[in-house]
Amino acid sequence: MGLRQLLKPRRTLQAGRHLYQSAVAQARQPDLYIGLKAPDTVEGRFELYTLHVVLLLHRLKRNGQPATDTAQTLFDEYIRGLDDALREMGVGDLGVGKRMRKLGEAFYGRAKSYDEAFEALPDTALLTSVVARTVLAGETEGPESLVAYAVRAADHLAQQPLEPLLEGRAQWPQVKA
Repeated sequence: MGLRQLLKPRRTLQAGRHLYQSAVAQARQPDLYIGLKAPDTVEGRFELYTLHVVLLLHRLKRNGQPATDTAQTLFDEYIRGLDDALREMGVGDLGVGKRMRKLGEAFYGRAKSYDEAFEALPDTALLTSVVARTVLAGETEGPESLVAYAVRAADHLAQQPLEPLLEGRAQWPQVKA
């Protein structure tokens, strides 16, 4: 085994990183904020990043070890991204740990709620509740378009073969109001 092989990142590391980048790019689509009325705030962006990462994690679950490893790297990149964002916002080293703990707890709660909501599809009542409570920060009016998008995204990811995802290539649906 040569030096090049030792230094080459493992396939799952590359895939998880690419999937994270894909989730970030999709969560930054202007139509999510303009057409679907997600709040364009720090909190709103956190919620959309989280939703897209959870959509990918949901798709990867129960698909064997390579998918589990890819999902773990995706999650690790998500956490690293949050840490970087806090530091860029000027949060000091002492404050980052406390905020990361809160964000981690928020992620796990949302991941569990979203997972239950996706398992309940095609009934969208639970997903509507989760989107209204998280993305829309308690607003109960107007979650329908975001819920429809989340359902389309979950279906779109579910229909993709696993292999491209394990290579870090996710296809997202078009965002439309």
